[in-house]
Amino acid sequence: MIKEALQYIVGLGNLKIHYENGQAYANQPLHVLKEPTVAPIEVRSLSGLVEYLTSQFDTEEQLMVHVSSPTEVIAFSTLNSDVNRNEYIRATALLPSFSFDRFYDAEDFNIKLQSAFVKNEDRDIMLKVVGNIREENVKTVGDDGVSQAVQAKVGVATVATVQVPNPVVLKPFRTFVEVDQPESEFIFRLQNGPRAALFEADGGAWKLTAMKNIKEYLQAALEEEIETGKIIIIA
Repeated sequence: MIKEALQYIVGLGNLKIHYENGQAYANQPLHVLKEPTVAPIEVRSLSGLVEYLTSQFDTEEQLMVHVSSPTEVIAFSTLNSDVNRNEYIRATALLPSFSFDRFYDAEDFNIKLQSAFVKNEDRDIMLKVVGNIREENVKTVGDDGVSQAVQAKVGVATVATVQVPNPVVLKPFRTFVEVDQPESEFIFRLQNGPRAALFEADGGAWKLTAMKNIKEYLQAALEEEIETGKIIIIA
């Protein structure tokens, strides 16, 4: 008995771990150190996520769908014996790029407004202001710290002082395109050049609205699966 125990202890010193396909294996009696978990499928839309979940392609077990952020939704299983979850699918929103808190030149800002924002009244007003400011106009800007006034072309050959709207209410593409984009306030500022920038002014409240919109979309699309208890959605 003592001999066998000593041999076992000595054998522990020769422990070797080998990694294969992301899993750890040992040369000791405990052969598999960790239960395997699947690599999630990656999709870029909520509709792709719904199609996968309704197909029950990989599993018929109950799944939790977690709206983890305005741009990400994950579907995973219950804990397995190794206290891990199988993450089956992950949806990540495909969005146009726009950097808040950064000044763009007038041409780039104009393009970004048209390509990365949903059309609304304030967006159209900003397009008119930015599109008609001459390069030297912002140097004579009137600024009280909240609103700005600049000279902009208002006719074929006329220039007038135009009040720059502040704050502006806009709907940038910040979450999945299948749901309504949250509307929120931004500070619109101009510099000479001319250059323009937007600064978020809602304290991040839009994120909660976006996640609520995603959850409501999924609840409607997965109504049957939710009623039968196959899917639970949290946000």
